[in-house]
Amino acid sequence: MGIKILGMGSYIPPLCVENEAFTSFLDTSDEWITSRSGIKTRHIADGELTVEMGVKAAKGALRDAGVEPDDVDLIIFSTVTADFYSPSMACIAQSGLGIEECMCIDVNCACAGCVYAIDMARRYLVSGDVKKALVISSERLSQITNYEDRSTCVLFGDGAAAYLLEKSDAFYTSYMGADGTGAHLLFARRPEKKTVFMEHDVPALPEEYVDWPDGVLYMDGREVYKFATRIMPRAVEKAAEKAGVSTESIDLLIPHQANIRIIKTAAQKLHIPMEKVFCNLDKYANTSSASIPIACEEARRLGRMPSGTRVCLVGFGAGLTYGAVIFDVE
Repeated sequence: MGIKILGMGSYIPPLCVENEAFTSFLDTSDEWITSRSGIKTRHIADGELTVEMGVKAAKGALRDAGVEPDDVDLIIFSTVTADFYSPSMACIAQSGLGIEECMCIDVNCACAGCVYAIDMARRYLVSGDVKKALVISSERLSQITNYEDRSTCVLFGDGAAAYLLEKSDAFYTSYMGADGTGAHLLFARRPEKKTVFMEHDVPALPEEYVDWPDGVLYMDGREVYKFATRIMPRAVEKAAEKAGVSTESIDLLIPHQANIRIIKTAAQKLHIPMEKVFCNLDKYANTSSASIPIACEEARRLGRMPSGTRVCLVGFGAGLTYGAVIFDVE
């Protein structure tokens, strides 16, 4: 059994920041940023919470589907930038959507989070216990971006998107994984606090984690690039192999919107022409787990996902996580 997309919605913060804006405080240029990433602009939250953006996207998905909030049985909220340690973003979103009772789960799988969440939702749907699942991905990467680091701060943006799903008999396959040995290549550390009962200093992190400010993103760009260009094609191939189909049967590839060079290299390795690849990172930059659903919602709105289209969503991220789902649109 597969999934049917009943509705989709997205929310993009109104504040748009062009590449040129970074030249006022960094030694960079529009040409330098564009040539290395493919990014021209990004949107930055200006007073919106992560959960607020997610709720707006979810309301759009419910309107698109013509479904009442109380018909939702499960909310899976994907984010690396939660507004609270507790409660979960899913529970706060449930309240914001006016849903009286449903299962609520948060997922932190970084940029592959939406792919993981869709696959999790599908498994609940197939069980029969859940009839309608709402997958929300919302990110405020501006809150953990180090704006003193020229190599990373130009890459990230904020935004949210959501899917409302139910089960179907349509084709579906997936492949998920992670390589925790690369966790130190991309991370944002939580600040440690010494309690009144502690006799020793706060615990030291493993030595492979570099000396880096707490609470902001660190990325080893070279190593992450090598991982991404290897793992994205592998995840797609493994998902196709599980179902006994060829990657050539994919009509539309929607990858994590991290870097145009990564996307082009992955597509080339999969022998998928760029005409079959949907990209919008030039407008929104890397929005972590929100990047795939933002792109998917736009592709659907532009008529790129008619009934019968075989779509592949593939992502990678901190962890190092990775995953791909391939499904037929009803």
